Formats: sequence, C-alpha cells, structure tokens
Amino acid sequence: MDLNIVIIGVYFMFLLAIGWMFRSMTSNTSDYFRGGGNVLWWMVGACAFMTQFSAWTFTGAASKAYNDGFAIVFLFLANAVGYFFNYLYFAPRFRQMRVVTVVDALRLRFGKTNEQVFAWVSMVTTVLSAGIAINALAVIASSLGGFGMEVTIITTGLVIIVLSVVGGAWAAIAADFFQMMIVMVVTVSCAAVALYLGGGPQQIIDKFPTDFISGTELNYMSIFYIWCFSIFLKQIGLTNNLLYSYRYLTAKDSNHARKGAILACVLMLICPLLWFLPPWYMAGAGVDLQTMFPEQGANYSEASYLAFVKLYMPIGMVGLLLAAMFSATMSSIDTGLNRNAGIFVKNFLQPVLFPKMSEAALMHVSRTASIVFGVLIVSVALFINSLKELSLFDAMLYLSALLGFPQIIPSFLGFFIRRTPDWAAWATILVGAIVSWVVGGLMEPAHIERLFGLTTPFTDREWTDLVVAISLIAHVVITGGFFCLTTLFYKGLPPEREEAVTRFFTNRDRPLIKADGDHVHLDNHQRVLIGRTVGIAGILVMAMMALPNQLWGRVILLICGAGVLGVGALLVLSTVPVPEGQDRPEADAADDKDLATPATATSQDSAR
Repeated sequence: MDLNIVIIGVYFMFLLAIGWMFRSMTSNTSDYFRGGGNVLWWMVGACAFMTQFSAWTFTGAASKAYNDGFAIVFLFLANAVGYFFNYLYFAPRFRQMRVVTVVDALRLRFGKTNEQVFAWVSMVTTVLSAGIAINALAVIASSLGGFGMEVTIITTGLVIIVLSVVGGAWAAIAADFFQMMIVMVVTVSCAAVALYLGGGPQQIIDKFPTDFISGTELNYMSIFYIWCFSIFLKQIGLTNNLLYSYRYLTAKDSNHARKGAILACVLMLICPLLWFLPPWYMAGAGVDLQTMFPEQGANYSEASYLAFVKLYMPIGMVGLLLAAMFSATMSSIDTGLNRNAGIFVKNFLQPVLFPKMSEAALMHVSRTASIVFGVLIVSVALFINSLKELSLFDAMLYLSALLGFPQIIPSFLGFFIRRTPDWAAWATILVGAIVSWVVGGLMEPAHIERLFGLTTPFTDREWTDLVVAISLIAHVVITGGFFCLTTLFYKGLPPEREEAVTRFFTNRDRPLIKADGDHVHLDNHQRVLIGRTVGIAGILVMAMMALPNQLWGRVILLICGAGVLGVGALLVLSTVPVPEGQDRPEADAADDKDLATPATATSQDSAR
C-alpha cells in the first residue's frame, strides 16, 4: 500500500478517535454547539487560527509566493492584525454576549426577523463555501497525491460528519488543536530545510527572479499599495464582527477568549514566513515545475510546495504534507458544520417550529441536523465535481461572495451603533448585495481606465487587486454609509425589543470571570485527552525514523515527533489538583440562561 495513503488513513483514525473521546463531554446543546462555554484558551486560539486558512495556503497561496514573492504575506499579516484587535477589544466582548450561537446575538441586537435572515443566508453561504473547499481539496489530492476525486470528497465528508456528530463542538475544537500540530510539524521542518539549502533568508531573497516585495505584472505600483491597504481593512473587518464571533463563544471566560486571540495573532504573525520559505526557495532554485507536474498545466506553480517536499524532504513528509492540507481545510469545515447545525436548531427549529421541545429531544435533532448538513456539503462538492464547465461553479463562488460580505457590515457596525431601526440590518445586506453585483458583475477595466485617463491597460493581476480594493471602498462608503444613515429613521423600539437591545449592550460590556478553581476537573479532562492524543501522534511521527532515509532525514523526523510528543507531555503535566467536591467533568450551562435574564443582572451573574 502507498505510504501516503497509510499516513492519511492514520490521520483520519486520529480524528475519529478525538470525536469518540469527547462524546462524554456533550450532554446538552450548549455543550454540543460551543463546548458549554468552558474551552481553555489554547484550544480557542488553535480553533481561531485554523479556521482562517485551508489547503489553498499550500497551493494557491504558495503559487502566489512562488510568482510574486512577499506580496501574499500581507494577506496573512492582515489576519494577524485582525486577531490583535480581537485581543485588544473584541474577543472578550464576544464571549461576554453569553449566547450559544452568533445568530442568538444578532436576534438580541436586531430582532427575530433578522434572526431568520442571518440564519438562512449564513447557512446557505457556509454550505456553498464548505462544498467548494472540499472539492478544491479533492482536486489537489487527486492531482498531487493520486487520490480519486469522488473517494476524497466522500471520505473527507464522512470523517467530518462523524467527528461533528459524535463529539460536537468539543471534538471539532480539539481536532483543530491536533490539526494545528500537524501543520506546524510540516511547515517548521520544511522552512528550516529551505533556509539551510538557500543559505539563509538574504540569499533566498537575492536569488528570487523578480522583485521580492511586489512581484510581477505591475504597471502601476499605486494599485499594489491600495491593495495592501484594502486587504488590511478587509481582514480586520472579517475577524472582528458578530458573524465570526463563534470562535470565542466557546471560551471559558473573558480572559481565556483574550488569551486565545493573542495566541492566534502570534501564530498568524509567524507562520506565513514559515509557510512560504519553500516556494520562495523553489522560485530561485531553477527546478522545472512544469515538466515535473505536467498534469497541472499552466498552474504548475501551485505544486511548488509539494515539489519542495518531494525533492528535499525525507520519505514520509509528502504524506504529512497531504495530511496538513486535509487539516487546514477540514478545520474550517467541521467548525462551520457544527455552527450551521447550531444555527438551524437554536435559531429556526426551536424558536419557530418547536418552542417547547425538551433538551433531550434537541440533542437528538442537533445530531441529525449535523448529519443532514454534512450530507448537503458532500453533495454540493460532488455536484461541483460533476460539472464539465466552470460557469456554474463560478456562479456558486459569486453567490457566496455576493451574500457573504454584505452580512459583515451590519454585523460589525451594529456592535457599536445602537440607535438603528431593526430593518437596518436586512436592508443593509440587500444594499450590500447590489454593491457586490455592480462591482463584481458590471464593472470592467475599461471603465476605470477611461475614468482616470490611463493609457497603459491593467494586467490581470492589477485588475484582480483593484476589484478587491474598489469593492471594499464601495462597501465601506455605500453599504456602511447606508447603515449609518438608518439612524435618521430611528424612532425608538417596542419595550420588548428595547429590553433585548439593552441586554445585548449590557452583556457586551459586562466581564465574564470564572475563578481558577471553577471546573478544574473539566479543564484537566481537556488537557489529558488532547495531551495523550498529541503524544501518541508524536510517537508515531518518531516511528517514521524506521523509513529508509538518510541520517539527516531520520533526525528531522525525530525532532518533529519529539516536538509533538513534548507538547502532549506538557499538556498532561499541566493538570492541577481537583478541589474537593469536583468529581466529574461537568459543563456550566448557566450562560445559556442569561439570554432570558433582565438587563439589570446581579453582580453574582457577572461571574457566569
């Protein structure tokens, strides 16, 4: 059997084992959809970090690094800045909303009508995005690893479904931490070898065939500067709005949310420099990727990372790279699947159809919903794969962008601006969809060239970058401006709505603090389960020393495995004595009840 298939198989077995191990920690819907709000900071940070990239990082982004040098790093640095704002302000306040799903918070802020608008738009865009992501992963696995398209889609989907159904949010978040370790093993070792082979960072930069900072295909440097500025604004907005607050709803308290954010920030600040060292080295190494990967056609540069691993890394690292690609994609999909099921059950099924459904029945329905959404995602991926022409695929991508970004405007501005009518949210989404359609569907390069009297036409890269910048500016000015203008129509809210909005802003600013002794057994349970799993993975990586590699290759695998084993050991050793009376890993569901409490909560409630 092919070694890469064995490694991927073992990796999938670990994910399924994580789901099985965390099954006992799920007793209610709060546990199932957000870990009961008791997840420790290092898992919160890993989840936030892992949901921000996919297999595209090792293919499309690696291709951008191979062709245009440092430019791609600005995208990921923008994410780091966004996480830093999480740390400074947003992360603890997201946790302090004391809700089970993000749409719960949007209901409090904008009312029940917008609850349904955000719920259904979010579910549609998430299913489309997840289906596209699995299909893209299958394309990569098929062309680079020799795996069948349909087999990859179905197998990946089944693993994600089982992981989410059995363990819920606990399993998804724990799997993110495990998957982060796989990504780090691959990227750190590859970066170290690239630095050694390249003679250091300066020599890699000197040998890069084009301008290392801005890359190629630029007639107007001003467009590059505008793109960088726009990317920073866009990613800051993406990481700091209510729709993306789900990363921190799981945290144990405000402090754990804040520490999780700074962990994600540090990882996103450091890792891009590690991720792209191999393709930067390959760009100046003189390797003919087009001949090496003829099946990639004109997209041969997307195989630059894999080529580096095949040529310069020890036997077995290709399998670990493919596992890292699966990790990067699956981490965002399993979290999204769990979030979708939570939104459907808590924001549609329970409040609209079955308001008196018992918690036990809700748990059964939640698992069923996870299965249904998983099947939908796999079906979308298989449908995309069946398309012989890309027009419908492009339409699905466009639909996701058309509906996705406009949701962010009210989700961000509504977190600060209070005096708006409830209809401001759905109306802003509608205006934003029109803006996206005009910019993405009707605007052409000739329009901008004539407007500014330009004689040199835009390159493909310049136009792609300019569309991003124009779209962002249009949304900030028009979509965001529309939301702000709705304050002119604010005439007050009905008493029930005014109470809900007051509760939203009161909770937002009310610290959630849990004493160090609260739920120690549950904290230790997290450390031990993940620590043992990661430790076993480290031992298996070390066992790869038995593969027929040269001494230096065996040393690399030894160091990688020892590093993973060390992290697992530290987690197990970090357990603390359990205070008397805490004899089982019991989650705290009191936060859920806070949705029904008056805005004038007592000081004792603030500890929840």
